Amino acid sequence: MKKNLYTAEASATGGRSGHVRSSDSVIDMDMSVPEGLGGKKGATNPEQLFAAGYASCFQQALIVIAGRENLKLSPESTVQCAVTLFQDGESYGLSAVLDVDLKDMDQQQAFGLVNKAHQICPYSVGTRGNMEVELKVAGQAAPVAADKE
Repeated sequence: MKKNLYTAEASATGGRSGHVRSSDSVIDMDMSVPEGLGGKKGATNPEQLFAAGYASCFQQALIVIAGRENLKLSPESTVQCAVTLFQDGESYGLSAVLDVDLKDMDQQQAFGLVNKAHQICPYSVGTRGNMEVELKVAGQAAPVAADKE
């Protein structure tokens, strides 16, 4: 049974060259087209915010899975997320690469944790079937288990 845990609220004005603010004002920043596409310095963009959210959420999913398996992740472990904006004909889309470094963990064990985290992470669940997501462990492509529906 679905149980709502939290709802985030934010508003935007001015599109990619505008401003975003969360309902609690923790996020209160100018937005811009990415600098490499002619945008201004010192402003963020939707792809950066998505990458930060996905990386953070995926790291938490790893912590949850490790806890279920009585493992402790290194406090130095990291999740890098690269989000790419692309154009396909008249429409636009996103793709993501998650590169997980679990430091001193055995590579096969790390592959297993990454796949299990990918099954429960809300960003992974939300994007499944809608955008390409590549998983890596310390820069090496992770074999991806079949997605659960």
